[in-house]
Amino acid sequence: MPDVNIKKIADILALGLGVALMAGIMIMGEDFRFQLGTGVGFLLGPLPDILPFHVMLFIMAAITGLYASLIQKYTMDWELMRHVQDRMKNFQKEYKEAQIADNQSKLKKLEAERSEMMGDQMKMTKQQFKPMIYISIISLPLFMWAYFFINQQSDLGIMTEIVLPFWGEKAMNDFIIGPIQYWIFWYFICSLPVSQIIRKSLNIGGA
Repeated sequence: MPDVNIKKIADILALGLGVALMAGIMIMGEDFRFQLGTGVGFLLGPLPDILPFHVMLFIMAAITGLYASLIQKYTMDWELMRHVQDRMKNFQKEYKEAQIADNQSKLKKLEAERSEMMGDQMKMTKQQFKPMIYISIISLPLFMWAYFFINQQSDLGIMTEIVLPFWGEKAMNDFIIGPIQYWIFWYFICSLPVSQIIRKSLNIGGA
């Protein structure tokens, strides 16, 4: 019984911390983001001076990929998700066939079924929201550190560059499209394969 209470308290504290970080970044503005990034920089110590920035981003992608995958594996009901997805797929198939056949009684029955499915979809949405809060505890501070580090380097006249296939050498803090900088693009390029390998090895979302 005490273990259950400790787990519940830890769960509430983690959710509170995640929500506080998200709220701080969105509401409290640049000062909060800077303090968060500075705190992570202190924890990283001399590592950013030893490793190239693109290698640091790859390490970030590996850390957040592993952390996010473990959180999703142990906090989400994958059986429910598969059930909802399969049910939705079958529903769409039946609904399309009923529309083509102009089967009004079938369509009426399916409309009633759609209302039931909304409840399952709401459960699935809640399950996806909780891990997102947990994941933000690690990912948001790391992102704030990377954002301020790359901009501070630029302010000091230090150009952090990367060589990308087809594009050649690019400054990490240049914009690739809209507000997306090259360092963010590189992070996601690293994150996708790393996350897929981790998810595959942990059998996350598998049948």
